[in-house]
Amino acid sequence: MSKYETFAQFLTTQSNQISVTNFAVSLILVAVLASLLGFIYVRYGRSLSNRKAFAKNFILVAMTTMFIITVVKSSLALSLGLVGALSIIRFRTAIKEPEELAYLFLAISIGLGLGAGQVLITFVAFCVIVAIIFITTLFHKKERNQNLYLTLSTEKSTNASLEKMVEVLKKYCSAVILKRFDETKDILEASFLVEFADFEQLKRSKQELLSLDNSLKINFLDNRGIQ
Repeated sequence: MSKYETFAQFLTTQSNQISVTNFAVSLILVAVLASLLGFIYVRYGRSLSNRKAFAKNFILVAMTTMFIITVVKSSLALSLGLVGALSIIRFRTAIKEPEELAYLFLAISIGLGLGAGQVLITFVAFCVIVAIIFITTLFHKKERNQNLYLTLSTEKSTNASLEKMVEVLKKYCSAVILKRFDETKDILEASFLVEFADFEQLKRSKQELLSLDNSLKINFLDNRGIQ
């Protein structure tokens, strides 16, 4: 028997039976941890995207990852096949904010850890990361005190440049933080974290922004509520 035949026989015989009970328990635990991760992301995340909609993906991502790792680890041949499959698959969904990617990687890590049978290590790592997120949030109270997310979008216009938008906002806001800026040859879109002293200031800023460009689209997203 040649070395190639020996290696092929090794690949076909190296397969372990998966315990259905352990798999089911791990799958439930993955769902619980992914749900907690989604709650933490919605509660403490600072992304301007729809956090609730994005967090719903964590359970599916974590459980799918665990399923793949559990099946693959039972066979060396499947492991090699997965390497080839991953070299072909490309994820083309745009992730505009690093925070989204960080939480997505954490969801995948939960699935990887429990799929590999490392329950204790995965649970400890999850608790430590959550504690760090909570502690980090305490040091960002000043930023989180801003009470509105503001998105301004318009077709390219010299009257409604980013500089003029910021100038108007600084006149009426007690704080202005640029969170995201997208510009193409056709449109301009900017997202801010702002704070208004009262509703009158908000109304005046809206009127002056519209005076820059009547086609300007203004979207206010309540974060805390105006006092």
